[in-house]
Amino acid sequence: MSRHPSDPSRRPAGGVPTPAERSFGQHPSRTRTPADIRRWRRLLADERAEAAVYRDLAGRRTGEEREILLALARAEKRHERHWLDLLGPDVGTPVRGDLRTRALGFLARRFGGVFVLALAQRAEARSSYAHDADATVTMAADEQIHEEVVRALATRGRNRLSGTFRAAVFGANDGLVSNLALVLGIGASGVATSTVLLSGLAGLLAGALSMGAGEFVSVRSQRELLEASTPSADAAAALPHLDVDANELALVYRARGMSTEEATAHADAVLARLAVPPGEHRSPLLHPQDDGVPADAEAGDDLETHGTAWGAALSSFCFFASGAVVPVLPYLLGLDGLAAVLVAVGLVGVALLVTGAVVGLLSGTSPLTRALRQLAIGLGAAGVTYVLGLVFGATVG
Repeated sequence: MSRHPSDPSRRPAGGVPTPAERSFGQHPSRTRTPADIRRWRRLLADERAEAAVYRDLAGRRTGEEREILLALARAEKRHERHWLDLLGPDVGTPVRGDLRTRALGFLARRFGGVFVLALAQRAEARSSYAHDADATVTMAADEQIHEEVVRALATRGRNRLSGTFRAAVFGANDGLVSNLALVLGIGASGVATSTVLLSGLAGLLAGALSMGAGEFVSVRSQRELLEASTPSADAAAALPHLDVDANELALVYRARGMSTEEATAHADAVLARLAVPPGEHRSPLLHPQDDGVPADAEAGDDLETHGTAWGAALSSFCFFASGAVVPVLPYLLGLDGLAAVLVAVGLVGVALLVTGAVVGLLSGTSPLTRALRQLAIGLGAAGVTYVLGLVFGATVG
């Protein structure tokens, strides 16, 4: 249960009063200004909105994640109680939280995924309680810990998304930038619009096929490497026939990184578990977890994570094509000359801003910074080819 900021039990070690104690506990006659009341009402609304966000997210989770999110919601309710205590009879009618918090609540109710957790992480990082004279030290510490809790929850989702997300962002951005550069470079040379369109479509198809083929070879090679590194299940059948005194099994564990003593002890334990009374038949293959030789769980997980080579190839083809078609759209719609160039640059610019912002959100950094960085890199590369097209066009002419 939250206590009023003037409660001495809220003081940190050493008896140093909290900021709120200095404002009101030691100076109870201090006149609260209309600006104070408006600020407290806004902070109260923000706490209520954040608690609602965590409850909405918890409604889409089960198990431990659900309990963690509900605990965060309860913590926000404690902070809400603090502002209610300060406001007292001035609490008035509920006000709306800031736009960011309300947008976060909307996304939590509609989606509830890793994107919302990433936004919640940034919201916790923006907490002003550490510099607010009317917030307690405990509240400021809570917000710092909440950021780490949400970061950990978001990291789980980021890890699940990492492979697909990397391929999507890389493929789409590669298509956007490379085909815009191709279209602008060819267009600046002064060739006919039909030639620009044909070049753009050829670049789309060639790039998408190249991406798909490259991803197929990459995933297929990775799976083959993992399979080659996975212990053979057939080796389990040989275990009962090993020379116990020589204990060749220990060599397997030494090759996997164990010390000589650890490998010998582990091999002895495995062989002891496989020992059976005379006349009793037991196949070690029925108990692969006992012998330690079949494929490790991690290797199996890696094989599942990388997916099929054909699936990866198709995904990369589609991701690249989805980006590469954007610079060609103005020409497909019948535009030409400078108008087509400006529309192509504008469409690609918007797409780069969106992908950059998404990267920023998922990485827990500023979406605006990442969006502008993506835009600068993409348009910078396209601008170089445009200038080269002008130069070569003038030279040929």
